[in-house]
This record gives sequence, C-alpha cells and structure tokens, in this order.
Amino acid sequence: MMGFLLAVAMPRLARGFSSPSPPPPPIPMRHQSLIFRAATLESASEVPSCSESVVSDLMAPDLPTGAPRSALSPTESIQTRSLDIDKDAIINASILIFAIAVALERILSVDVGITRGWTPTEIAERIPLDNWRSYTNILNMAPLKTKALTSATVYTIGDIIAQQQQGTGIGKLDRWRIGRSFAAGYIGHGPMSHVWYHVSEDFFDNVLNLHAWWDFIPKVVVDQTVFGPIWNNSYILLLGIMQLQRPQQIWEDMKRTTIPLILSGLKLWPFVHCITYGLIPVENRLLWVDAVEIVWVTILASQANSATETSEEDGANI
Repeated sequence: MMGFLLAVAMPRLARGFSSPSPPPPPIPMRHQSLIFRAATLESASEVPSCSESVVSDLMAPDLPTGAPRSALSPTESIQTRSLDIDKDAIINASILIFAIAVALERILSVDVGITRGWTPTEIAERIPLDNWRSYTNILNMAPLKTKALTSATVYTIGDIIAQQQQGTGIGKLDRWRIGRSFAAGYIGHGPMSHVWYHVSEDFFDNVLNLHAWWDFIPKVVVDQTVFGPIWNNSYILLLGIMQLQRPQQIWEDMKRTTIPLILSGLKLWPFVHCITYGLIPVENRLLWVDAVEIVWVTILASQANSATETSEEDGANI
C-alpha cells in the first residue's frame, strides 16, 4: 500500500507545485510525518505498500480536536462490514472445529491405556469395533438419552448442510437456527422415535402376530402414513414455538409443508425403511435412520425455513 499512497498523494503535490496559482497552504504537521514515514518505508523496502487508512488520513481535511466524523467513508464502511463478517466466520469456524475436535478425541481415545504393544494396523482395526461396543453399552444403560443426543447431533449437521445449500457462507451461518434444530432433535425426534419403534414392533409382533418375511411391508406403510406426517408437523411446531411465532402462522406453515414433505419423503424413506424394519434390530433402528436422516433433515430444514420466510413476507405485505 505504500505504492498506493505515493500514487495518490504525489500527483496532488505535483499539481500544486506546477500550477501557476498561488502556492498551496502548508502541509499540517501530522501529514508531514505520515508522508515522511511512508517515503522512508518505501525506500527501505520494509513493506510493499501502505494501508488505506493512511491514504484516507492524508486526504481527509483537518478536524478540530474532539470533533467527530459525520459518517464513515465508503472504504471505511467496506472495511467495517468485512471485519463483522470475519468475526462471525471466526466464531462459527471455532465452534465447528471445537465440536469436531471433541468428537475425534472421544473416538480416537476409546482404547487409550490398552494399546501398548499394538501395531498401527491393530489400532485402526480395533477403534471402529470398540467405539461400536462403547456406543452399544451406553445405549443399553441410557437408551432414551443416547437416542436424543444422536438425533440432536444429526439435526444440527443437517441444518448446517441446509444453510450451506442455500448459499450461506460460514460467516453467515444462523447459530440460533442451528440451536433450534439441535433442540428439535433432542426433545422431539429422538424421544418420539424411541417410543414409536417399540410401539410399532410390539403392535405388529404381539397384537397382529405378523412374523412372516414380508412383515416389513405393512410396517413401512404405517410408518410413512402415520409417524412420518406426525413427526414432520411436530418439527414445524417445535420450530415455531422456539421462534415465538403466532399459532396461526405455525398452523399455516404446517398446512403449507405437509404435502411437500410427504412427497419428498416418498422419494427416500420407503426404500430406507425396507432395511429399517427388515434387517435392523429395534434398539439400533434410530442410529441407522439418523445416519440416513442427514440427507432428509437437509430437505426438512430447507422446507421449514422456506415456509417461515414465505409467511414473514406475506405478513409484511398485509
């Protein structure tokens, strides 16, 4: 920026010296020191350029001591907005890096203290198996809490992906929206799915006594026609409550998104649930579904927030 300073300041001085008009007023002392410092640094090649703030300082008129500037210059305004974006980007990136670091630490340290004498190959082979064993033990001891945390994590990841798909950079990620998705997964999807899978299995096995190889087909049909719409609308309801929306607006969002979400779900869940109800044990069904739901939650979060934005625009037009 030193070159930029001289390119801007020196032509102004040159025009003043070559003009036949009366000599320009003397350069204020603070300007002389800045010009001398810039020229010294440029000649010594200490830095390639000077900052734009030095240029704006040179070109700005003298103000009385203590007099405030009336407004930011365009350059200063752009710099301020850039600083705000960078600050949010640093905060969001720090949160993501911290969460990933904690997860990796828990995964990689599952065998800490017992790996003495193991080869790298043995460690790589044991880490997935021992993490699965650890998860299973925790699931058996606290099934509801474990499933709630699993769904909360998945919904958080899904909402971040949904915002990224909508063109939101890391500095613009809506942390409150991500928090709402976490809460919806923790207090909604995890507990509701835990109850649903057990009720569904008990109903078909003990009430209807269906034990044929094809019994997964009616389970998939009931899941898509009963539990799917119930959960989709529960998700919209939870988001609306956390956003302090009016009941009428929440109801309108439900009506607007119910059919699109059912149609979107038919593109994915019938095929997934053939595996869910045909091969996966009851206690592990939520984990399997949550693994697939990263894709589905992306669709769900996009639909829900699109409905909210449409409602806000309609309200603004009334």
